[in-house]
Amino acid sequence: MNRNKVVLARSVAAVLFALSIAITGLAQNNSVGLRPLLWQDVDIRKQDTYLGPGGAAMRPDVSRVTFIKEEKGGHSKKFRIKDADGNVWVAKVSDEAQSETASVRLLSAIGYVTEVNYLVPRLTIPGKGTFTNVRLEARPENQKRGDEWKWGKTPFEGTREMKGLMLMMAMINNWDMKSANNVIIKEGDTEKYVISDLGVSFGKTGSNPLPLFWRIGRSRNKPNDYAKTRLVSGTSREHVHVVYNGKNRSRMHDFTHEDAAWLAGLLMRLSDKQIRDMFRAANYSNADVNLLTRALKTRIVQLDAASRDKKIRNR
Repeated sequence: MNRNKVVLARSVAAVLFALSIAITGLAQNNSVGLRPLLWQDVDIRKQDTYLGPGGAAMRPDVSRVTFIKEEKGGHSKKFRIKDADGNVWVAKVSDEAQSETASVRLLSAIGYVTEVNYLVPRLTIPGKGTFTNVRLEARPENQKRGDEWKWGKTPFEGTREMKGLMLMMAMINNWDMKSANNVIIKEGDTEKYVISDLGVSFGKTGSNPLPLFWRIGRSRNKPNDYAKTRLVSGTSREHVHVVYNGKNRSRMHDFTHEDAAWLAGLLMRLSDKQIRDMFRAANYSNADVNLLTRALKTRIVQLDAASRDKKIRNR
């Protein structure tokens, strides 16, 4: 090959390489210009915790339901359906439906971006059967579901909002903090960082912190279990220590008194009625509504007290 051909070949290779880098860059930066959102300041006292983030406007009309397909993956059986208004929902049929409905309302009420969901006490899905306590999760046309986001790799690392979200996982005993449960939802010029699956909450986390063994004793949607657990294990001059035996436990150690105070300040604004309404919306019995309300309020008070306690306590 003569020199001119060698030069030409190298030039073509360089152009192709540069083009591949440019294409890769475009693929990786397709979110350029979009505003990442995890939490927003809301008037907590005005939040409707019965209807949740979708309010009355998005409430499903299940007088007529059309089955679309079965959704694969995960612990729970799920079906994609269409309601009488033509809106698309993912119906979750399992013991996680109630706890997830309540968890979404709690997180949304203090400003975290969430899915929109509702609990239907009884639902018939043509060709699939009739089910009780079905969680319907919205799939609006104006939203695009993107990739999962990973704990420790977000635009919010080290912020009080991210620390608050992690503390909330301990608050509700969500022991399944895996990144596969997280999703980035694109809506307009915003990328919402959402925990899409909160179903393993309002039970108890594992019985000990050892690898694999933490799975022993864990539960989901068990009000009696939740009421018997505690949130705060101790305090030090710099940190508030929480009880958490679940996935990503290694990230649940560095909560400062300021982190705890910020979250407690939000939660303390919730009224008794708002707390009761989020459990009523999940179709818990009156006895369980009372039990869960007391338990959650107790944990909020624990967090508030710990945020102001800088004495060294036994963990």
